[in-house]
Amino acid sequence: MDKNCYIHDTSIVDEDVVIGNGTKIWCYTHIQSGAKIGSNCTLGQNVNISNNVILGDGVKVQNNVSIYEGIILEDYVFCGPSCVFSNDLTPRARYPKNHSYLPTVIRHDASLGANCTIVCGNEIGHHAMIAAGAVVTSDVKAYALMAGVPAKRIGWVCQCGQVLKNWNLSEAICENCGREYILSVTHDLEEKI
Repeated sequence: MDKNCYIHDTSIVDEDVVIGNGTKIWCYTHIQSGAKIGSNCTLGQNVNISNNVILGDGVKVQNNVSIYEGIILEDYVFCGPSCVFSNDLTPRARYPKNHSYLPTVIRHDASLGANCTIVCGNEIGHHAMIAAGAVVTSDVKAYALMAGVPAKRIGWVCQCGQVLKNWNLSEAICENCGREYILSVTHDLEEKI
């Protein structure tokens, strides 16, 4: 554990945990054994990071979020307050899975809104944005704006987070930062170079 991190007195950090430089862990948070947390992360109040979870650099986890074994958050992922993860599609108290969980990967710079639910076994693409309260039941493309129950793509977002509105056939320019995007033949959004 890096000595240049902040851990609130009420938080519990188990043995065999890696915490990067500049990370802040606020009150009543529990980091379990084997977890790896990158540099400059912020974990809010009442967060639980389960065994062997990996968080990249710059991750922000707001209050009341539990991140379970089998989940990976890449760099600069944002988890809104009370967002929900799962790691078992068919849980039974009587029949534990013995650490055989479905992996879930949240790619870099994705944002998960407050109270959204991410069903395990899915991948959220980089820079995707999941609306508050949405329930993600399948993979999400990069830059996709997802909303609803179950979540459906309702648009695209820029790297900066602005919803892309001004489409000209298969191209768009962000009104906020000026980045240009094209929609490929496979209906994937790509930054225009």
